[in-house]
Amino acid sequence: MTTIGCYPVLMSGDVGAAAAFYRELLGFETTFASDWYVSLRLGSCELAILAHDHPTIPEGYGALPRGVLINLEVDDVDALHARLSAREDLPVLQQLRDEEFGQRHFIVGAPDGVLLDVIQPIPPGEAYAEAYR
Repeated sequence: MTTIGCYPVLMSGDVGAAAAFYRELLGFETTFASDWYVSLRLGSCELAILAHDHPTIPEGYGALPRGVLINLEVDDVDALHARLSAREDLPVLQQLRDEEFGQRHFIVGAPDGVLLDVIQPIPPGEAYAEAYR
């Protein structure tokens, strides 16, 4: 078997609004769109949004996302933080900060309860340096 792709599909109560969030805020481009499913791409990153009540979802599994954190790794987290934190309509849930484990990042609230963690790798602290391979 040859794997040709792997990407998250987020269930949503409003597919159009969720897709617009990723397009307008981050620059994702639509590669497929219907009223119940939208496929998005940004460089090599792919993400899809699916109506939580679509018949392809097995019964009992159509709940909206909970406990989902999407990491978006960028080359200039400070610039994106400045742009996004200036928006009054976007909840910044964790302000920009450096982590000992090798990340400079901030977290915003995305549609349907998803958390978007915007990350720029930085050198890790001594306690974490050996964990990297």
